[in-house]
Amino acid sequence: MTDTPQDSRRRYSAPVVDGPGKAASRSMLRAVGFTDEDFTKPQVGIASTWSNLTPCNSHIDELARRASDGADAAGGKGVIFNTITISDGIANGTEGMKYSLVSREVIADSIETVTACEGFDGVVAIGGCDKNMPGCMMGLARLNRPSVFVYGGTILPGKGHTDIVSVFEAMGAHSRGDLDLIQVKQIEETAIPGPGSCGGMYTANTMASAIEALGMSLPGSSAQNAVSQAKSDDCHAAGEAVLELLARDIKPSDIMTREAFENAITVVIALGGSTNAVLHLIAMASTIDVELSLEDFTRLGKRVPVLADLRPSGHYMMSELVEIGGIQPMMKMLLDAGMLHGDCLTVTGKTLAENLAKVAPYPDGQKIIAPLEAPVKAESHLRMLYGNLAPEGAVAKITGKEGTHFTGSARVFGSEEEAQARINDGTVVAGDVVVIRYEGPRGGPGMREMLTPTSAIMGRGLGSEVALITDGRFSGGSHGFVVGHVTPEAFEGGPLALVEDGDIITIDAEADIIEVNIDNDTLMRRRAAWQQPAPRCARGVLAKYARTVSSASLGAVTDLPE
Repeated sequence: MTDTPQDSRRRYSAPVVDGPGKAASRSMLRAVGFTDEDFTKPQVGIASTWSNLTPCNSHIDELARRASDGADAAGGKGVIFNTITISDGIANGTEGMKYSLVSREVIADSIETVTACEGFDGVVAIGGCDKNMPGCMMGLARLNRPSVFVYGGTILPGKGHTDIVSVFEAMGAHSRGDLDLIQVKQIEETAIPGPGSCGGMYTANTMASAIEALGMSLPGSSAQNAVSQAKSDDCHAAGEAVLELLARDIKPSDIMTREAFENAITVVIALGGSTNAVLHLIAMASTIDVELSLEDFTRLGKRVPVLADLRPSGHYMMSELVEIGGIQPMMKMLLDAGMLHGDCLTVTGKTLAENLAKVAPYPDGQKIIAPLEAPVKAESHLRMLYGNLAPEGAVAKITGKEGTHFTGSARVFGSEEEAQARINDGTVVAGDVVVIRYEGPRGGPGMREMLTPTSAIMGRGLGSEVALITDGRFSGGSHGFVVGHVTPEAFEGGPLALVEDGDIITIDAEADIIEVNIDNDTLMRRRAAWQQPAPRCARGVLAKYARTVSSASLGAVTDLPE
C-alpha cells in the first residue's frame, strides 16, 4: 500500500488506512470485516439512531443496513455506528425531559466525534425522533463532508384516527371527568400501532420536511411511512448518493445556504409546522455559519400562507399526506408562485427546481393541502412576539382557531410540575394566563417541552379560554394559545421572572406583541428585589449544558465561539 490517497474521494480515510505505517489500523478493521479491496474504497459512516426505547427509532437498525448496502453498491465501504436517542413522548412531564434538548447537542457531538476520529469520507445520518434530526444535521454541518440525511419515516394512525397527542389529551379529559380510566386505557393501548415518528405535523415530521426543503435529504424522504418499501429504497439510495457527492465534492456548506434555509422556513410555515423548527433551524444555520434570526421567520411569514390541514390544529396525519404525494407537490406549488429559491443545490446534485420539474400535482378532491388562493391561514402561524415581557423575542404558534388576541390575569408557577398540578385540580380557570418560568435553557436546565400542561388545558376544554407562556418550549403536538422561548429567560433575570399573580398580560398575534400591563418603575423595583435562584444541577451533563448553552433566540447551541 502507498502513502498517498487512491483518489480525491478518500481525503479522510486514506490517512487512517494507507501505507505500511497503518498496518495496525488495517488489522483492527479486518477483524470487523474489511478486505484488501475495502481499504481502497471511500468510507461512508452510517450514523444510526436505532434504539428500542421508542417507536420513532425502533426500526432504524434495518434502515442503516440498507444505507450501508447502498454505499457498498456504489463503490464505497459503509460502516455503521450508533448515536443516542431519547423519547420526548415518554419523558414529557417529568424531570427526564430536561435531557431532551440536551440530547440534540450530544448527538451532534457524537457524530462529529466518531466521523472525525475514524476518518469517514462521507456520512449518511438517519434520524427518527424530534432531536435526532437537528442533532444529526448539526453534526453533518460541523464536519462539512459529503452527506445525506434520511428520515426514519412516520407512524401509521392508531385506532379511531388516534396518535400520541390523543393519549395526552385523554389524560386531560379524564381529569375533567369526561373519560373514565377504562376509556383512557383503550386509547393508550391502540394509539401507537408500531414503528415510526409521531403522526401529525409535530416536530419530527416538521423537521423532516424542513430538511428535505433545505436540500439535505433525497426528494420524498420526509413523506414516507416508516415501515414501507419506499423508506427502505430511500435509505439504499442515500448510501449511493453519498458516493456521487464525494465524486463531485459537494458538501453541506454548498447546500445549506441562507436561501436554502429560507426554503426550509417557507415549507415549515406552509405545513403549519412546530415551533421547535424555529429553535432548530436557527441552531443548524449557526452551526454552518449562516446568519438566521427570528426576524427571518417574521419576514417570510408575511408572504407565506398556511396550506396544510394537519394535526395538531388540523385534522389529517402525515401518513395521509404520504398517500397523496407528500410535500413535493406542495413545494412545486410554492416554487411556481415564486416562494422558493429554485436554484439551490441539493444532495441529488441537482437544483431544487430540477428536482421538482416533473412532480405531478395533488389528486383532484384532496382536502389536506389547500390551494394558494384559499389557504388555511393567509399568513404564518409562527409568530415572533416582542414587548416588555420578551425584549429579545418569543415564539407563538397561533393558527387563528384559538383567536389572535388574548388578555388575561397571570397565574405564575416556577416549574412545569407546579402548573400541571394546578391545571388538573381546577385552580387554573378561564381568563388565566398560565406563566411557567425557570424552564429555559439555563434555568431548567434543558428547556423542557410543555406538552403535558398544554394537553391538560385542551383536555379540560380550556384551549381557547386559557393562554400559556413560558421560557421553556412546546412539543409539536401542543396547540392552543401558547407562547414559548421567552427571552431573556427568567433564570437570567428576564422580565418573566418579575411577573406576579394577577398581573394583566396581553398577547397580540396580529401586532406581534407580548406585554405585561405594569409600568417601568414597578418593573425596576421588582428587578432590584429579585435574586437569581441557585442552579438546579451542580455536576453532570445538565450542569455542563447550563454553563455553555446560548439563548433560545440564538438556537440554544453550546458551541458558539468565544
